[in-house]
Amino acid sequence: MANQLFDMLGGNSQNLGPFSNMQNLVNQLNQFRSGLQVDPKQQVQELLNSGKMSQTQYNQLSQMATQIQKMLNGK
Repeated sequence: MANQLFDMLGGNSQNLGPFSNMQNLVNQLNQFRSGLQVDPKQQVQELLNSGKMSQTQYNQLSQMATQIQKMLNGK
């Protein structure tokens, strides 16, 4: 069975280098972000406040978001 995420990221292309499809991924992330109808920070805060997300999960998500933001900003 094919891995759709792997295929989407260019896993079947001749060039399997780590940055072979980085620009494509960045473009897709930007398209996804522009399609959001709510503020992601507000939505996550609501999950934390409601108890649907633990403080540990919030901290992990925050760290991942910071890493992704640095990657997107080229830092």
